[in-house]
Amino acid sequence: MVLQENAISYGSALVLSLLLLLPLLAKGCDMFTGQWVKDASYPLYDPSTCPFIRREFACKKNGRPDLDYPTFRWQPQGCKLAWFNGVDFLQKNRGKKIMFVGDSLSLNQWQSLTCMLHSSVPKSPYTMTTEGTTISTFTFQEYGVEIKFDRNPYLVDIVSEKIGSVMKLDSINDGKNWSGMDTLIFNTWHWWSRKSWDYIQIGSNVTKDMDRMAAFEIALGTWGKWVDTVVDTRKTRVFFQGISPSHYKRNHFGDKLSRRIATRSWSFEESTRKITKPVTLLDITMLSLLRKDGHPSIYGIGGRTGNDCSHWCLSGVPDTWNEILYNYML
Repeated sequence: MVLQENAISYGSALVLSLLLLLPLLAKGCDMFTGQWVKDASYPLYDPSTCPFIRREFACKKNGRPDLDYPTFRWQPQGCKLAWFNGVDFLQKNRGKKIMFVGDSLSLNQWQSLTCMLHSSVPKSPYTMTTEGTTISTFTFQEYGVEIKFDRNPYLVDIVSEKIGSVMKLDSINDGKNWSGMDTLIFNTWHWWSRKSWDYIQIGSNVTKDMDRMAAFEIALGTWGKWVDTVVDTRKTRVFFQGISPSHYKRNHFGDKLSRRIATRSWSFEESTRKITKPVTLLDITMLSLLRKDGHPSIYGIGGRTGNDCSHWCLSGVPDTWNEILYNYML
């Protein structure tokens, strides 16, 4: 699906629209401003009871000796999050489909939610299936609830052509994978500092590369127009996940491009709302920024030869992202 018209201006405005809605209020509660507090009732689950957690997130299993990091609860200022009730979540979403779309941070959150729910109904049968190379589905059979993950780091299309792989900034043909969902949670930004394509195309213009911030904004614009054009928000609720910070070398955003995205998003003073349909921003950036202890570090997939300060241990910080998601569903 090509959505070229006004993509550049639309993308800039959508960045404004989404990132200036900070913090969003849910039922009178600012869920994104607060502090982390020790809580003896945390973590919400023992990761050893979730055999499907991927190795890169299984810090305890990988030998992390300190077990303090999952014992913090996020306390919003002036209100309190409703306690996560996995059975209630499944009952509210009986027969429904929930999909995370994005990069490995979406995978991180998807695994967190499936474990939170499984630990709530440990005897309830489930299946895990894959479709093609990008879509994974965790189904709670008793409730008919499907929790899906579609790995799509840029949201826009990357296609193979004679000249090589081409990122098409004005095209979302993969959107067909997102149809029929009751809840969609999108995320993109971590991969924009990398070059995993040979060319970038918008309209008939093909180039080797371009300013990544500009490309990011155009892609967001294309996504925004896709939401406006395709999604029936009377049936499907749409969320957009905020930036999940990295903590490499005291640099909260990992690289130069990421710092530009973060700095620009926080310095806007005016908003021009171009997207007409409701999108809820899950602004998890600042609360996650306070938790540099929550990354796998050497207890991820790379072991002592690696140092993962981008993803998050499970149990851990992504559980809070899902607690907030649950509060929006109440």
